[in-house]
Amino acid sequence: MPQIGYELSHLSALEAESVHIFREVAATFERPGLLFSGGKDSVVMFHLARKAFWPAPIPFPLMHVDTGHNFDEVIEYRDRVVAETGVRLIVSSVQDDIDAGRVVEQTGPGASRNRLQTAALLRGITENRFDAVFGGARRDEEKARAKERVFSFRDRFGAWDPRAQRPELWNLYNGRHAKGEHIRVFPLSNWTELDIWQYIEAESIDLPSIYYAHQREVVPRDGMLLAKTRFLEIADGEQSHTETVRFRTVGDATCTGCVESTAATVAEVIDEVAATRLTERGATRADDRISESGMEDRKKEGYF
Repeated sequence: MPQIGYELSHLSALEAESVHIFREVAATFERPGLLFSGGKDSVVMFHLARKAFWPAPIPFPLMHVDTGHNFDEVIEYRDRVVAETGVRLIVSSVQDDIDAGRVVEQTGPGASRNRLQTAALLRGITENRFDAVFGGARRDEEKARAKERVFSFRDRFGAWDPRAQRPELWNLYNGRHAKGEHIRVFPLSNWTELDIWQYIEAESIDLPSIYYAHQREVVPRDGMLLAKTRFLEIADGEQSHTETVRFRTVGDATCTGCVESTAATVAEVIDEVAATRLTERGATRADDRISESGMEDRKKEGYF
C-alpha cells in the first residue's frame, strides 16, 4: 500500500502548538485569564483560544489593563469584539490606582502611564484570583522576552526571575505553584511578527484600523513619530504635521509610535514586515528606550 504523506505547514504547526498550550492550561489551572489589549498579538491569541475550545466558549475571561491613554480605535474594537463574541471582559484601570494613591502619575512632556500598568496588572490578577495569565508576548520582540519560557513562573509579588524558570524539554510544561504565586503563559512565544501577519491573512482576522495606512497628525520625538492625541503633551519647540502612517504595535498612546507607510492591506503589510530588520518594539516603543535593560527591569517588577 502506498504511503500517504502528511505534513503541517509552518503556520499550521504554530497554530497546533498554541492550541495545545491553551488546552494544557485549561486542564492544569483553576482560574486562568487572558490579557487582551486589542493589539494584533492579543487578537490572534484570542482567535486561537476560541479555536482551541470550539464549539464551546472559551473557559476564562479577558482582562484589559487600561492605562486610560488608549487609541480610540482600539477601545472601539475591543468593545465590538466583546459584544460580538459574548466573552466576559474585566478591566483593570490604572486611573483607579492613581485615584487611590497606589501609584503616582508622571507629568510633563515625555510622561507616560505605561510603567504604571504593572500595579494595575498585579491588582487585577490578585482580585480575580488568577493562577495563570495568558499574554501575547513573543520571543522575537525584545531580548528580555527572548529569555522567557512558555510557562513563566512568577512569585507571590508577581516578579520574574530568569534564574528561577523551569526547563521545557520536549514541550513539557510545569505549572506547579504555591498559593499566591502564578504562571504567565505565552502561547505565541515561537511566533514572529511576520508569522502573525501571515496568520491574520490566512484566517481573515479583523484588526483595529490603525494597523493600516491612514492620515494622522504626528509629532516627531526621539527618532519616532508619536500620534498627536489629547494625551500627548507637546514640548517647547515641537511641531506636529500630517503623515501617512500605520502602527506596528499598540499600547499607551503617549509612548507608542507609528511608522511612515502606505501599506493599506494585509498583503501590503506582509511585504513591508518581510523587508524590515527592526522589531516593532524596537522601532516604535519609547518605553523600551529607558535603558538597555528597560523591559527586563519591568518584568522583574511584575510586568508581563
